[in-house]
Amino acid sequence: MEHWDVVVVGGGPAGAAAALAARQAAPGARVLVLDRVDFPRDKVCGDGVAPEALDVLAGLGVDPAVVTAGYAANPRLRLRSPRGTTLERATERPSSVVPRAVLDARLIAAAQDSGAVLRRWQVRKVDIRNQHVELDGTFSAGVLVAADGAESVVRRALRVQRNLPHQLAVAIRGYAPEPAGQSGVQVLITTEQRWPAYAWSFPLGDGRANVGYGELVSGGATRAGLLDGLTRLLPGVEPAELRAHRLPLTTGRPRQPDGRVLLAGDAASLINPLTGEGIFYAVLSGSLAGAAAVSGEDPGAELRRALRRRLGRHLRSSSVASRLSSRPQLMDAVFRAAAHDQRVFDDVVALGLADGRLTPRTLAAAVRRLR
Repeated sequence: MEHWDVVVVGGGPAGAAAALAARQAAPGARVLVLDRVDFPRDKVCGDGVAPEALDVLAGLGVDPAVVTAGYAANPRLRLRSPRGTTLERATERPSSVVPRAVLDARLIAAAQDSGAVLRRWQVRKVDIRNQHVELDGTFSAGVLVAADGAESVVRRALRVQRNLPHQLAVAIRGYAPEPAGQSGVQVLITTEQRWPAYAWSFPLGDGRANVGYGELVSGGATRAGLLDGLTRLLPGVEPAELRAHRLPLTTGRPRQPDGRVLLAGDAASLINPLTGEGIFYAVLSGSLAGAAAVSGEDPGAELRRALRRRLGRHLRSSSVASRLSSRPQLMDAVFRAAAHDQRVFDDVVALGLADGRLTPRTLAAAVRRLR
């Protein structure tokens, strides 16, 4: 049996960030990343990379310009509320849209450059021992980082409860020619029909756009319903490469347990319940998990403390905002306030795409515009 100081299951953004952080914090650590497929490979995602995600990667020694090379920045965001209020403004900093087939390959290559080892391996069995964790009777790890996505094998081994239907979304995504007049503009459209539901169109800068539609599983989502929502909210768009994927929302996030097994990214149910954003959460939680894995203390307790310090107030805000968003009229008031005030718009963007908070300014502005 091969022994490694840290084994990371899953080589996506969370797993790559975990490997990078572990090697950065402990350059002598032996870090192995296991993924069940070869890179490059596609993942169902909106492909949006917030600048805050690039900040985390820069702190791990990854050049943001290399991560986004070949794909144009999007300096503007267009929003439509459930009742039809539409606004478009410049964001505080531009976001990028990088296909996951490209993004993930670049990040795992950076992890390998830092000294981590990547192997193709599908983990099927996890045995947690007192002093180590065993995988398939082949690998042992001082600490195991679960970054293996929404259907995490490692999370199941921990017997962590799955998200309930109202804490789980499903989205369908494809690629289509960039719609006219959308260059440099990311679009998010919400709707009262089958609320809460939303569609997106994110231009890549190469003549294509990542387009998709998502809604809660508890609403009875079907593939036919997802396709109907996509064509209804984005009329005239004819996407190819359509694939669906489940999104475990932070409203069902489990408590990180003590011990040698750490949860990151989708495996930790770190998906923004307002927007479905997950790449920022993935690289941030992965980086915190990698650092905790080599901390020398109880890794699980250390990661739990780190997540609370870094995301605690934000996650409380996003949970409250998610409950408030069940009232479409309140969402409409927030959008009208954001159309009127750039500061409110910036607050809304930070809450939905990064680690912002539900500010008194935004709440007061929304209340004033309730009809």
